[in-house]
Amino acid sequence: MKNKQLKNSFIEGPISPETVAKSIAGHLHKTHIGGHSIFLGQVRNDSINGKTVASIEFSAYTEMAEQKIAEIREAIFARYDLVCMHVYHSLGRINTGELCFFVFTSSKHRKAAIQACNELVERIKAEVPIWGKEIFEDQSHHWKVNRQIDQP
Repeated sequence: MKNKQLKNSFIEGPISPETVAKSIAGHLHKTHIGGHSIFLGQVRNDSINGKTVASIEFSAYTEMAEQKIAEIREAIFARYDLVCMHVYHSLGRINTGELCFFVFTSSKHRKAAIQACNELVERIKAEVPIWGKEIFEDQSHHWKVNRQIDQP
Protein backbone atom coordinates (compact mmCIF):
# COMPACT_ATOMS: atom_id res chain seq x y z
CA MET A 1 0.00 0.00 0.00
CA LYS A 2 2.81 2.45 0.83
CA ASN A 3 4.25 2.33 -2.69
CA LYS A 4 0.92 3.09 -4.35
CA GLN A 5 0.09 6.64 -5.39
CA LEU A 6 -3.00 7.78 -3.48
CA LYS A 7 -5.89 8.99 -5.62
CA ASN A 8 -7.33 12.44 -5.00
CA SER A 9 -10.82 11.71 -3.74
CA PHE A 10 -11.64 15.24 -2.61
CA ILE A 11 -13.21 18.05 -4.62
CA GLU A 12 -13.33 21.60 -3.31
CA GLY A 13 -16.95 22.70 -3.49
CA PRO A 14 -19.96 20.80 -4.79
CA ILE A 15 -19.70 17.92 -7.25
CA SER A 16 -21.25 19.18 -10.46
CA PRO A 17 -23.71 17.14 -12.52
CA GLU A 18 -21.25 17.68 -15.39
CA THR A 19 -18.55 15.86 -13.42
CA VAL A 20 -20.90 12.90 -12.96
CA ALA A 21 -21.88 12.93 -16.66
CA LYS A 22 -18.24 13.17 -17.76
CA SER A 23 -17.33 10.20 -15.58
CA ILE A 24 -20.14 8.12 -17.08
CA ALA A 25 -19.25 9.20 -20.62
CA GLY A 26 -15.62 8.22 -19.98
CA HIS A 27 -16.71 4.60 -19.67
CA LEU A 28 -18.62 4.32 -22.96
CA HIS A 29 -15.59 2.88 -24.77
CA LYS A 30 -15.14 0.15 -22.13
CA THR A 31 -17.39 -2.36 -23.85
CA HIS A 32 -16.44 -5.22 -21.52
CA ILE A 33 -18.37 -3.49 -18.72
CA GLY A 34 -21.95 -4.69 -18.37
CA GLY A 35 -23.04 -2.87 -15.22
CA HIS A 36 -22.47 0.39 -13.39
CA SER A 37 -23.72 1.44 -9.99
CA ILE A 38 -23.75 5.05 -8.85
CA PHE A 39 -24.42 6.65 -5.50
CA LEU A 40 -24.93 10.40 -5.31
CA GLY A 41 -25.08 12.08 -1.91
CA GLN A 42 -26.91 15.41 -1.78
CA VAL A 43 -27.16 17.92 1.07
CA ARG A 44 -30.66 17.91 2.58
CA ASN A 45 -32.48 20.83 4.17
CA ASP A 46 -33.15 18.94 7.41
CA SER A 47 -34.91 20.63 10.29
CA ILE A 48 -32.99 20.23 13.56
CA ASN A 49 -34.31 21.74 16.77
CA GLY A 50 -36.58 24.03 14.76
CA LYS A 51 -33.76 25.28 12.50
CA THR A 52 -33.40 24.48 8.79
CA VAL A 53 -30.07 23.40 7.33
CA ALA A 54 -28.90 25.75 4.55
CA SER A 55 -25.55 24.08 3.86
CA ILE A 56 -22.91 21.76 5.25
CA GLU A 57 -19.26 22.69 5.53
CA PHE A 58 -17.20 19.52 5.03
CA SER A 59 -13.66 19.11 6.30
CA ALA A 60 -11.29 16.17 6.59
CA TYR A 61 -7.84 15.11 7.62
CA THR A 62 -7.17 14.63 3.92
CA GLU A 63 -3.93 12.64 4.15
CA MET A 64 -5.41 10.23 6.69
CA ALA A 65 -8.71 10.14 4.78
CA GLU A 66 -6.99 9.35 1.46
CA GLN A 67 -5.05 6.53 3.12
CA LYS A 68 -8.23 5.06 4.58
CA ILE A 69 -10.08 5.37 1.25
CA ALA A 70 -7.16 3.58 -0.45
CA GLU A 71 -7.39 0.73 2.09
CA ILE A 72 -11.14 0.45 1.55
CA ARG A 73 -10.73 0.54 -2.24
CA GLU A 74 -8.15 -2.24 -2.08
CA ALA A 75 -10.45 -4.40 0.08
CA ILE A 76 -13.44 -3.80 -2.22
CA PHE A 77 -11.41 -4.63 -5.35
CA ALA A 78 -10.26 -7.85 -3.65
CA ARG A 79 -13.82 -8.81 -2.72
CA TYR A 80 -15.68 -7.96 -5.96
CA ASP A 81 -14.88 -8.49 -9.63
CA LEU A 82 -14.74 -4.79 -10.56
CA VAL A 83 -13.35 -3.03 -13.60
CA CYS A 84 -13.49 0.53 -12.23
CA MET A 85 -14.14 2.35 -8.96
CA HIS A 86 -14.37 6.10 -8.40
CA VAL A 87 -14.89 7.94 -5.10
CA TYR A 88 -15.29 11.70 -4.72
CA HIS A 89 -16.29 13.71 -1.66
CA SER A 90 -16.69 17.45 -1.38
CA LEU A 91 -14.79 19.73 0.94
CA GLY A 92 -15.93 23.21 1.85
CA ARG A 93 -19.40 24.67 2.03
CA ILE A 94 -22.03 22.76 0.05
CA ASN A 95 -25.55 24.20 -0.16
CA THR A 96 -28.72 22.18 0.17
CA GLY A 97 -29.58 20.46 -3.08
CA GLU A 98 -25.95 20.26 -4.20
CA LEU A 99 -24.01 17.00 -4.56
CA CYS A 100 -21.33 16.23 -1.96
CA PHE A 101 -20.56 12.51 -2.43
CA PHE A 102 -20.14 10.50 -5.65
CA VAL A 103 -19.33 6.79 -5.81
CA PHE A 104 -19.21 4.95 -9.15
CA THR A 105 -18.43 1.27 -9.59
CA SER A 106 -18.29 -0.78 -12.81
CA SER A 107 -18.07 -4.49 -13.47
CA LYS A 108 -18.75 -7.10 -16.10
CA HIS A 109 -22.07 -7.91 -14.39
CA ARG A 110 -24.43 -5.63 -12.46
CA LYS A 111 -24.54 -7.58 -9.19
CA ALA A 112 -20.86 -6.98 -8.35
CA ALA A 113 -21.14 -3.27 -9.25
CA ILE A 114 -24.24 -2.79 -7.08
CA GLN A 115 -22.92 -4.72 -4.07
CA ALA A 116 -19.50 -3.07 -4.23
CA CYS A 117 -21.03 0.40 -4.51
CA ASN A 118 -23.25 -0.18 -1.48
CA GLU A 119 -20.41 -1.53 0.64
CA LEU A 120 -18.08 1.24 -0.47
CA VAL A 121 -20.56 3.96 0.52
CA GLU A 122 -21.23 2.39 3.92
CA ARG A 123 -17.55 1.88 4.72
CA ILE A 124 -16.57 5.40 3.69
CA LYS A 125 -19.36 6.88 5.80
CA ALA A 126 -18.35 4.75 8.80
CA GLU A 127 -14.54 4.76 8.59
CA VAL A 128 -13.18 7.83 6.82
CA PRO A 129 -12.39 10.96 8.91
CA ILE A 130 -14.69 13.45 7.22
CA TRP A 131 -16.74 15.94 9.23
CA GLY A 132 -19.70 18.09 8.38
CA LYS A 133 -20.68 21.31 10.10
CA GLU A 134 -24.35 21.98 9.42
CA ILE A 135 -24.94 25.67 8.74
CA PHE A 136 -28.50 26.75 9.47
CA GLU A 137 -30.46 29.46 7.67
CA ASP A 138 -29.79 31.84 10.60
CA GLN A 139 -26.01 31.15 10.14
CA SER A 140 -25.70 29.27 13.45
CA HIS A 141 -24.04 25.87 13.16
CA HIS A 142 -23.93 22.33 14.52
CA TRP A 143 -20.97 19.93 14.13
CA LYS A 144 -21.60 16.34 13.14
CA VAL A 145 -19.25 13.54 12.14
CA ASN A 146 -19.84 12.60 8.48
CA ARG A 147 -21.24 9.16 9.25
CA GLN A 148 -23.88 10.68 11.52
CA ILE A 149 -25.21 13.12 8.93
CA ASP A 150 -27.20 10.37 7.19
CA GLN A 151 -28.87 9.09 10.33
CA PRO A 152 -32.49 10.22 10.87
